[in-house]
Amino acid sequence: MTTDKDGPKSAERRNFLKLASTGSFTAALVAGAGGVLWSSEAAAQTAKEEKERERAAEHIMTVATAYVLGASRSYPIMQLDLKENIQNATNGKIYVKLAPGGQLGAGGALVQKVQGGTIQAAQHSLSNFAPFASTVDLINMPYLCGSNQRFTNLVNSDFWAAEVHPKVEAAGFKALFYVNIDPRVVAVRKGGNAVMSPGDMSGVKFRVPGSKMLQQYYRMVGANPTPVAWGETPSAIKQGVADALDPSVGALYVFGFKDILSHVTFTQAVPDSQVYSCNLEWFNSLPANVQEGVIWGSEMTAHQNLSKVPSARAYAMAELTKAGVEFHSLSDDQLAEWKEAGGYQRSEWDSFKTELAGSMDNFAKLEEAAGTQGKYFVHDA
Repeated sequence: MTTDKDGPKSAERRNFLKLASTGSFTAALVAGAGGVLWSSEAAAQTAKEEKERERAAEHIMTVATAYVLGASRSYPIMQLDLKENIQNATNGKIYVKLAPGGQLGAGGALVQKVQGGTIQAAQHSLSNFAPFASTVDLINMPYLCGSNQRFTNLVNSDFWAAEVHPKVEAAGFKALFYVNIDPRVVAVRKGGNAVMSPGDMSGVKFRVPGSKMLQQYYRMVGANPTPVAWGETPSAIKQGVADALDPSVGALYVFGFKDILSHVTFTQAVPDSQVYSCNLEWFNSLPANVQEGVIWGSEMTAHQNLSKVPSARAYAMAELTKAGVEFHSLSDDQLAEWKEAGGYQRSEWDSFKTELAGSMDNFAKLEEAAGTQGKYFVHDA
């Protein structure tokens, strides 16, 4: 594509800036996602439609995320779909204003804004609910719900609705839907060797987040857990401060790791799990039929998310493969070796089970929910 001053690229930039500067930032995003920014007329038409939708709406719903709009191609966060579905399911009574790309913050910062009512809804890690409902943190228990299917079974189960939802609602949140991304992987820096078994983890400096559970797991499977803040992780991997890390394949691509990795192994231990949460007080203030529309719009988006998982993974893998990354899937016997070394059945996890689930009985119900096929199917790598 040409990039001279009159070329399509410059027209796209000019039209985006023009829409954004006139207060139509969401319109600019929608036009960009629809591929019409190259045409001033089409961009103006999109802006007109968005303004009409906003004017006709009775409620404005700001939805903030940490991801740019195009991220769903490899990381199925589905924010544009959620906007469209909620607007349509409420017959235009709600207009959804998007704030993507971390412009209002990410993770814990967005959780605080939703809880305080500064914004109506946001996407964040499911672990961000743990301070309000400690049971949530058990999603990081290795092999409890690492596979996509077990994670989807668990968060859509009756047990989860009865045990977790009342606690997050008591803290002022409504969970709109749980986003299935893919399990975390073992990704090794350039120059490193493929990790196929726990024995290959010996001496590996493994980047971990602040989670005590993940730190214990990587210690149990033979690595040397190295806590590194997320923002510092790319440089830590480049410089060899850490040898490996564990986001999902989609996250590795979105966050620009493709040129600094050599091998990726699908160990299926822990999910990369996200959720869209909504301010409960705002939700409860809506008329009943509008509330139903928000729930139905969220459910539609959840269906789209599950169907998008394999194509998003395939795109991320194709792009990483082009950069020289090699992928490794494990046989049932190889997976069994990882589970035996660090899985949730080991006694080392008992204190976490009683502390976070409340009792071993409660944990057994959680385990049963994860292992019981629910109404949703999702593809596993």
